[in-house]
Amino acid sequence: MTHAEPIATNPRAAAPAARAIPDALRLLSETLEPERRLVRAGDPIYRAGDRLGCLYVLNSGVFKVVNLTADGREQVVALKFKGDWLGLDGIAGGRHTCDAVAIDTGEVWMLRYGALLDAAQRRPELLQLLLQAMSREIAHDRDALMSMCTLPADARVAEFLRYWADALEQRGLRTEQITLRMTRAEIGNYLGMTLETVSRALSRLARDNVIAFCERGRREVRIPNIAALHGFVQRSLTPASPMLQ
Repeated sequence: MTHAEPIATNPRAAAPAARAIPDALRLLSETLEPERRLVRAGDPIYRAGDRLGCLYVLNSGVFKVVNLTADGREQVVALKFKGDWLGLDGIAGGRHTCDAVAIDTGEVWMLRYGALLDAAQRRPELLQLLLQAMSREIAHDRDALMSMCTLPADARVAEFLRYWADALEQRGLRTEQITLRMTRAEIGNYLGMTLETVSRALSRLARDNVIAFCERGRREVRIPNIAALHGFVQRSLTPASPMLQ
């Protein structure tokens, strides 16, 4: 199933999240001394079928999670940012069910799964971190289905941009200008749309002054007001919405 991002957002949650992420990383670093791995765009952390040995936490960079469809095509199903966990899919069966691939330069922390469980018996806050990561994935899947079922094309792209900007804001990073580390084809794959539909939606958002493209390239997107993106999405949910499907 193709995934989009959650519709609902709480701007007041950004500041606590910006504090929670470094606090969580500090706890993991102090208690588990994770192995640190530098990655570049295109580097995989694990592949579908690999045996679960570690869970992974992003210290920097952006990752995509990819599933293979029945006919062998790749389907992007999730994006991960600093502080997010990777590898939870492998816990149930002992093997990973998808690929995790870097789309930006970054650093990944490798946490041995057995060591994490042992440490969690002594430090319950570690178990809480793991459960919170699982809960976020469950909520993401639920909200993704809602987005796919309710949003027209333009709003889906607007929601994607809002989600990316919100992810940066929650990590204390600048949001007025973002660099999309995905091609139009990858964005379309992620949102269940064609490359052409993504391009047209971005052009319409720019024409409506919801976003603007920077001079150095169309991967550089300026977002004057995140609230305007959120408002655009909300207006699309009204029965009288004139936007094209």
